[in-house]
Amino acid sequence: MRPVTLLTGRAAPLPGSDTLSGIGKTAVTHPLKLGPEGFEGDEQADRRVHGGVEKAVHHYPLDHYSDWRAELGDLQALTAPGGFGENISTAGLTEAEVAVGDTFRLGGALIQVSQGRQPCWKLNHRFGVPDMARRVQQTGRTGWYYRVLQTGTVTPGDRLELIDRLAPDWTLRRLWHALYVDRMNLVELEGIAALDVLAEGWRKYAVRRLDSRRVEDWSARLDGTA
Repeated sequence: MRPVTLLTGRAAPLPGSDTLSGIGKTAVTHPLKLGPEGFEGDEQADRRVHGGVEKAVHHYPLDHYSDWRAELGDLQALTAPGGFGENISTAGLTEAEVAVGDTFRLGGALIQVSQGRQPCWKLNHRFGVPDMARRVQQTGRTGWYYRVLQTGTVTPGDRLELIDRLAPDWTLRRLWHALYVDRMNLVELEGIAALDVLAEGWRKYAVRRLDSRRVEDWSARLDGTA
């Protein structure tokens, strides 16, 4: 069981842009209600691609911060948890250990890993690094999302307790490798397409690749261009 830092934030303009984003999160010190689409007091600016029941809670490992500081220096966004828009921060738990379908008790709530995070161009503005989204995708240090199986109240310092594993072989690292590294491994793609506990949007990526034998273009998501 790992104690958690809870973080929320309201939408605000990105640095160097007039685009609103809820990526900036700060730690809270009081209990929060966790509903089907996230924590009270939290906000996402673009609901077409952020938030929703399959991306209700974002978890980013504190472990990655030291790696980013080693590569990028002491950027302001790396001085404390919240730089990547996470709602939950813990140490000692990364994409290599966590699998889709892993179910955790957190305070009075029950949450389940639904998918990894697909980084977008807003990270480039957040960090002032033009290719930050690509760096996140290439390293696999992406973080992940939860769906909420049971709503409840969560208090900072509550412990994340693993209570079930539905697909332990399908770690987030394995999913990342199949989607972004070994991108046309048909056996892996067939496995992803059939992985019921995985968010439907991610299963569709595998289905489309199997049908088209092509990898999708990521430029709009990563660079903010067509």
